Amino acid sequence: MVCALGAAVCFGTATVLQAVAARAAAGGSGGDAALLLRAVRQWRYLAGLGLDGLGFVFQIVALRSVPIYAVGAALASSLAVTAVVAARLLRVRLSRTEWAAVGVVCAGLAMLGLAAGTEGEESGPAALPWVMLGAAGGVLLMWVAGKGLTGRSRALVLGLGAGFGFGVVEVTVRLIDSLDPPDLLTDPALYALLLGGGAAFLLLTSALQRGSVTTATAGMVIGETIGPALVGVVWLGDRTREGLGWLAVLGFAVAVAGALALARFGEAPGTPAVAEPEPAPEPPVRPSPR
Repeated sequence: MVCALGAAVCFGTATVLQAVAARAAAGGSGGDAALLLRAVRQWRYLAGLGLDGLGFVFQIVALRSVPIYAVGAALASSLAVTAVVAARLLRVRLSRTEWAAVGVVCAGLAMLGLAAGTEGEESGPAALPWVMLGAAGGVLLMWVAGKGLTGRSRALVLGLGAGFGFGVVEVTVRLIDSLDPPDLLTDPALYALLLGGGAAFLLLTSALQRGSVTTATAGMVIGETIGPALVGVVWLGDRTREGLGWLAVLGFAVAVAGALALARFGEAPGTPAVAEPEPAPEPPVRPSPR
């Protein structure tokens, strides 16, 4: 659980650092590629990428140790970290409601920490890795479908699809049993992880370029928490401590609800929640495929 919270701190802090770099790089000319090149020359953006990598390592360790539902809720809390760090570094003012939402997230995670049991030892049905590979392909289909939409519908579909992709990553980390190259290269779970993570990054980048970033972030939080949590409980044997199932359910719901209340901090702080029809998009401030 400490590693899951460490991943949330890394991802949330990286978001703010990359947002600062994006702001500083936005004054020049050129399109997306030129903006990204200007951003990566800044130490804050590179530091953010380093934190993304460290957070991914923490995430893997957490997923191999505690139930998926606990890790998913902890990762959603990275929005609370983003809000607090943005308030400090970018002088973003948080309302009382937003500070209350941060407190709600912390309370939900505390309940989850008390109630979460150990990682389930079941491997699930033999077809589950193939199902995850199919789900990763479905995420790409959501990208194709979402590109034809506009406004909040586009943001919701792409954000939800990105959440599903990150959820595939969470599940497949648990499904990979052997790291020996012959076994690893023939394991469909590995390809589901790579395809799901890559597709999630693609969808989230597209969602952040146009439409409501708040809607996209909310969709992503829902997609990457509820589905993987159900897979962990139904097929992988994730359980709670004896007699504390109700507390885990309550903590999960409270933590995710608090994260959704802070969904506007999934965008670069200080940018409008709804972009103009043809904006100059900032580099994605979401962590690399997890």
